[in-house]
Amino acid sequence: MLGCLLEKQQTTPEYYPLTVNALVAACNQKSNREPVMELVEDDVRGALDRLRADVFVWPVEGARAERWEHNLDRSWELDPAGKALIAVLLLRGPQTPGELRGRCERMHPFGGLAEVEAALNRLAEGAEPLVAELPRESGQKERRWAHLASGPPPQSADRAAAPPHAAVPGLADRVAALEDRVAELVEQLNRLVATLRHEE
Repeated sequence: MLGCLLEKQQTTPEYYPLTVNALVAACNQKSNREPVMELVEDDVRGALDRLRADVFVWPVEGARAERWEHNLDRSWELDPAGKALIAVLLLRGPQTPGELRGRCERMHPFGGLAEVEAALNRLAEGAEPLVAELPRESGQKERRWAHLASGPPPQSADRAAAPPHAAVPGLADRVAALEDRVAELVEQLNRLVATLRHEE
């Protein structure tokens, strides 16, 4: 939920804050999500109530439809780089700096991997770190980073047991990349249609 609010604020600011229906759709999006979820409105409202109690989200006053926004800029003291990284980690799970750089492009373009790693290190500092670097697993060339928003990341038995060739990019990675690109194009098309309707 927090990842969706962060993502939509940065990629489609014209539709942010989000209505409950838009938030349900964002949570159930089939691309750019790991895991893919199937939430209903009651699930989302329950989560919003819990997050509101922790002052992570609140409803926007004066809106015709009920809309919600996050308070993470203040609560977690996020800069633009940190906001993009946290959003992608919340939505996609643990990732390498290279994966994060590519997937953050629309929210915050990084100049190189060194910038990504510097931003991750800033998020990992302090009394309450927001991210942590995971130990390198068998068959992986790079270490992955995970968010700590819901506590320490669980150790994946499946991932640890996976054969070395599972880390080599293959058909699944290419399909995921294509799905990401299609989702980007759909969002661009929707924005273009909305702009043209507004101009009419």
